[in-house]
Amino acid sequence: MDPIGKLMGLRYKSHPWHGVDIGDHAPEIVTCFIEMVPTDTVKYEIDKESGYLRIDRPQKYSNVIPALYGFIPQTFCWEKVAEYCMEKTGRTDISGDRDPLDICILTEKTIAHGDILVQARPIGGFRMIDENQADDKIVAVLANDAVYGGYNDLADCSLMVIDRLKHYFLTYKDLPGRQRDAEITHTYGIDEAREVIARSMTDYQQKFDHLRTMLSNV
Repeated sequence: MDPIGKLMGLRYKSHPWHGVDIGDHAPEIVTCFIEMVPTDTVKYEIDKESGYLRIDRPQKYSNVIPALYGFIPQTFCWEKVAEYCMEKTGRTDISGDRDPLDICILTEKTIAHGDILVQARPIGGFRMIDENQADDKIVAVLANDAVYGGYNDLADCSLMVIDRLKHYFLTYKDLPGRQRDAEITHTYGIDEAREVIARSMTDYQQKFDHLRTMLSNV
């Protein structure tokens, strides 16, 4: 982080989206903010204004996130991410969902709560489209994990792990009487995952460059 960011961090809690550095080795290794863990029965989500976790909703059904789940700081799913999604799907009606890039992280460890930072190594992802918006889900492994740490691509994961993740993302927003337009069009490997992350970093820089300008004047 820049010197001003470090000084502010001594007095104030850093905003998980804007105040935490993605890391010098992104997109190969990224810092991630964890919102939810597999033991959660309530859907937690970052409050974009305050940076604190808030309760989004109790889970209506028995589906449970099968991995650590959160987002990559200083990313934004906007024009570049949407362009890549349209390039890969052949569609012309996709926009970015205007959220930080989602990530789920595989680990053999039981981590009891969210609101933490972890280092992860992306290995692939799902090209998800939700209501005509690009909503990619990056899949990563916890850095130096004893079981998953040796995985180098999503192809190294068992089909059961992949199917569980896909099922969760396709059903976790389901509500009685509500028809949801969501699909996973592709499962992709490490190269496309890194491209999506790089594009989300560019989208973030274009959208939030004014934040750095404002801080430089403090």
